[in-house]
Amino acid sequence: MRPAIEPYEHGLLDTGDGNLVYWETCGNPDGKPVLVVHGGPGSGCSTGSRRRFDPEVFRTVLFDQRNCGRSRPHAAEHDTDLTTNTTHNLIADMERLREHLGIDKWLLYGGSWGSTLILAYAETYPERVSEIIITGVTMTRRSEIDWLYRGVGRFFPEQWERFRQGVPPEERDGDLVAAYARLLSGPDPEVRERAAIDWVTWEDAVISMEVNGAPGAYSDRPPADVLALTRICSHYFAHAAWLEEGVLLRNAHRLAGIPGALIHGRLDLSSPLNTAWELTQVWPDAELTVIDDSGHTGSGTFRKAVDAAIERFTPR
Repeated sequence: MRPAIEPYEHGLLDTGDGNLVYWETCGNPDGKPVLVVHGGPGSGCSTGSRRRFDPEVFRTVLFDQRNCGRSRPHAAEHDTDLTTNTTHNLIADMERLREHLGIDKWLLYGGSWGSTLILAYAETYPERVSEIIITGVTMTRRSEIDWLYRGVGRFFPEQWERFRQGVPPEERDGDLVAAYARLLSGPDPEVRERAAIDWVTWEDAVISMEVNGAPGAYSDRPPADVLALTRICSHYFAHAAWLEEGVLLRNAHRLAGIPGALIHGRLDLSSPLNTAWELTQVWPDAELTVIDDSGHTGSGTFRKAVDAAIERFTPR
């Protein structure tokens, strides 16, 4: 990672429907544009992402997706309405930001949920994308959501049962994600806090074997950020991100001509490798690098592969 850097410009983008989306630009104002798309959904963009790209040659744009990070209103506030926080509106926000900054094309970089949003945006506006770098490939299909909040429980039966016990008895054999979404948007602050803790405790369990990564990555956040993350995650996953099942694979032909670098950990229990492999079968311009010692939260080898992908797309 390069030395810490401050943005040379930042602001709040008015979406026109009551949301203000925080954005910032770092590096070279005349450099190659790159947009950092954070995960979660609802994690917010970390300041560490400013340091990923060479500030001498890149114009790095970061933004906090709706209702998290420095965007307003914030999902940790109970009266914040998430109705307009959808995948399609996030795509519109990205395009509105591109136009606001006067950018013709940009490189898209992100992972986990960010990869779903990157693919959805690129398939909608392929002419606006120069290259794509994705870490931890996901497409937020219902099958993937069911795996993360039910199927992977076979590896962690005790922790999954604890997660299951966090919802009312009559909902424990149904849609746990939707049940948590209701708890996290309910009127009782103690119930919301308990549900948020139960959610990130489960997420931490799934990545707990990643000795080369960050095993406590979800719960190691300020309480307001934990609440926003869990509320937005459950909101999105309860609706399968408002995407038809498999649509990102079916529309991958729209990515033709866009060079892609996919980096995925073989030990990723949160997002199994088959999703990344399936994508490369229908996107010939994408190159998949599998990291044997990495899970969802990365490793030293994983980070070197990311650096190599960035180097590949760095202007000379």
